[in-house]
Amino acid sequence: MSESRKVKTRRVFYLPGYDPIHPRRYRELYRKEGRAQAALRGYEIGIKPRPGKHSGWDVGARIEGETTLSSVEVMVWSDIVRSSMSGGIAATYGQLVRTAWVYITSGALRRLMWLRKGPVIAALYPVGMLLAQLLIALLLGRLLAVAVAGLLDAALGLAGLALGPVNAPLQILVGALVMVGVLRFFRRIDNRLYAYYLMHDYAYSAQSKGANPPQLEARMSEFGQTIAAALATDVDEVLVVGHSSGAHLGVSILADLIRNGQVPANGPELSFLSLGQVIPMVSFLPKADRLRADLHLLAQTDRLAWVDVTAPGDGCAFALCDPVAVSGVAPERGGRWPLILSAAFTKTLKPETFEALRWRFFRLHFQYLCAFDNLPDDPGAYDYFAVTAGPRTLAARFGRRAPSKSRIDVAASRHTSMAA
Repeated sequence: MSESRKVKTRRVFYLPGYDPIHPRRYRELYRKEGRAQAALRGYEIGIKPRPGKHSGWDVGARIEGETTLSSVEVMVWSDIVRSSMSGGIAATYGQLVRTAWVYITSGALRRLMWLRKGPVIAALYPVGMLLAQLLIALLLGRLLAVAVAGLLDAALGLAGLALGPVNAPLQILVGALVMVGVLRFFRRIDNRLYAYYLMHDYAYSAQSKGANPPQLEARMSEFGQTIAAALATDVDEVLVVGHSSGAHLGVSILADLIRNGQVPANGPELSFLSLGQVIPMVSFLPKADRLRADLHLLAQTDRLAWVDVTAPGDGCAFALCDPVAVSGVAPERGGRWPLILSAAFTKTLKPETFEALRWRFFRLHFQYLCAFDNLPDDPGAYDYFAVTAGPRTLAARFGRRAPSKSRIDVAASRHTSMAA
């Protein structure tokens, strides 16, 4: 990988995490936060929507004294996410049981706790919240059932009548109706609680014990062909950005391109930036052989540069965990990738900014895509907009930086088998 190649033109492919929202959201986030970062850093950046099948936009920027044109495309799989979230209340509670069973019986949950408690707590949150909702529904159902039956019995008593044998069936009916109503209420306000959303997220990977569902594999193949086509053009850099669970999709897509000989030696620089990754949540599962093999391959390839950026302040990510090493598939002679770097939210955000965000867990999980208001005057500092629209390749920008001293690179997964 060249550390001196200048970038005039770039193709950027953004792989979102498990997100049902229309990809237009990412364009508007880029517009808003890019404008803010440009004002803070003293450069120029502007975007315009680009028509086409996928949601994308073009970026014109003057950063570090150089003019660059970048074309950004969101790799859309939100339709698959929405389909996986289409089950009702009962189906979600069924997912809860199955997902918990997979992570506990496989040993993955216990070993993930060794790495970072934050993302495991985030994974346990929907379990606890859904069980709490069920308990509240049961208690309210019972209380109101008894109250209604008591009031009706008292009213009938004034007329010299009694509920008699109807009492028990009536309480069951009222209790059931109240329970359903309470659970539906919680479901309607999940845009504030995120219990159902997160449960569907973790269940999606657990349903096949770490193997990709066929529909997702097919979409990943389409993404790979789109990236391969870009690698056959005369742009200076092809940059793949995988955020959250999109990081493990990026690992497998890029590994397939390398295996298939679709990364030309004399083509554009190929770069991979993983942000806020949760790769161990999948790679620690028993049937994640394909992902572990892909991690093993990417760790030692010379066909791309891979930089992994996380932050301990992000409680939803496996911060500073080397996804190859902790998955137990690091090459015997040591690997080249990924370069583990910290976005260090407590340092790159002003104290008052971090304090305002510290309990907004999902917003912090997206901070990698946003402006930082306390970046050091250092061209090697992590700046999402300089990476995606600046004049240097990923390798040139970060290649001379040492990995984070706090990185975790000890094998922790019980399952280390790899696909043939």
